[in-house]
Amino acid sequence: MNMRFHSTRGLAPETDLRGVALSGLAPDGGLYLPKIWPQFSTDDLHAMRGETYQQIAFRVLRPFMQGAMPEDILRGIIEKSYAAFDAAEVTPMRKLGADCHLLELFHGPTLAFKDVALQFLGHCFEYFLQDSGRHLTIVGATSGDTGSAAIAALANRKNIDVFILYPDKGPSEIQRRQMTCVDAANVHALAVTGTFDDCQGIVKALFADARLREEENLSTVNSINWLRIMAQIVYYFVAAQKVEGKPTFVVPTGNFGDVFAGYAAMKCGLPVGKLVVASNRNDILTRFFATGRMSPQGVKGTLSPSMDIQISSNFERLLFDLCGQDAKQVRGLMCDLKDKNGFSVSDKQLRQAQEIFVAGRADDEETLATIADVYDKYGYVLDPHTAVGVKVARDLALPQPVICLGTAHPAKFPDTIQRAIGLTPSLPAKTAILINKPERTILLPASTERVVAFMRERKKS
Repeated sequence: MNMRFHSTRGLAPETDLRGVALSGLAPDGGLYLPKIWPQFSTDDLHAMRGETYQQIAFRVLRPFMQGAMPEDILRGIIEKSYAAFDAAEVTPMRKLGADCHLLELFHGPTLAFKDVALQFLGHCFEYFLQDSGRHLTIVGATSGDTGSAAIAALANRKNIDVFILYPDKGPSEIQRRQMTCVDAANVHALAVTGTFDDCQGIVKALFADARLREEENLSTVNSINWLRIMAQIVYYFVAAQKVEGKPTFVVPTGNFGDVFAGYAAMKCGLPVGKLVVASNRNDILTRFFATGRMSPQGVKGTLSPSMDIQISSNFERLLFDLCGQDAKQVRGLMCDLKDKNGFSVSDKQLRQAQEIFVAGRADDEETLATIADVYDKYGYVLDPHTAVGVKVARDLALPQPVICLGTAHPAKFPDTIQRAIGLTPSLPAKTAILINKPERTILLPASTERVVAFMRERKKS
């Protein structure tokens, strides 16, 4: 039976996985979700014990991919996707003291957790496009890591153009260079004079233009594309097999995609204690889980720039469940977010969310102190995003075992690490070569019209 997907806003036709991947955002502006979640039994989970990352990935992804590609193709894509990782385990785990396991998700080509999903997504795009005669225009917004991971996954691929929008003052130098120093004719890094939310707003506006969307064959690499979330579900299953009992996962998050993958794993039958949402000063999610009110307050720059977000797009997927899958209610709340700068859920809906999610925040000084303390005690260097998660985990009384997601390599943030511990972490050789490469970028205002004009001009050239 082929897996079918529906939109959180209920006005788009159902589609299959290929349609989900190549469209990204649903035509009605909603986000795709599976109509029926695959279920993994206790016996299924026990069978994963001792298996490789690739073997577990095949088990987890196979039901989602039914009807989308043959099983041998899926196996091959999984193998190719994770051959690019430096760690044999793909996502190794280590202990930080008695109470914390750290899941290292940064061993891919661009040293961030986004590689786990985007390497897979790149190969899937190529498969879905072959022999179709179709050309795909990928647009994405990034606060740092998504753009570089997308470019690494899609550079020089046939029948694909990539346009990545990033805030001109947002990413670290290494994050920026991972986008701007890639010499590939199909890749375009666009610095936007604004915030990540401005960039994300432009991308959503592009998809809202039905004519443009059809003419340019738009798709996206942001976590609004279901394939991103789907691929990230895997490492929750992988990590759970390495501990005893129901793990609590602590996830540094801004756009709610990575932690929603943990929620999706639960929906598929993975036993989980709690899902912990760790925010920096841009704490809209922490405030929501305390009050039930979703209300942006403006983006503040921090030492953890990939989390400098106020409009958490993937939250709409959780909202769909909180509303009992009532798409009309979701549409109303999302209209309130856009038109009234916020919405509130009912007390019952908030309690439902709090049964699963716990949230906390850490400011820059707490982030620096956590990096320093972990280095002093364990000789381990955290990146600032992971440090936010570790700080929040320490602040909360959490069910054991606790697994903190390590989302990026510390060398991507040398200035912050220098401030915290007085040392600059060494860049892996594959990234260090970027320092002396010329950059290719263009600065644009936060204008949908200017971005569209640039896209069309570049595609003609």
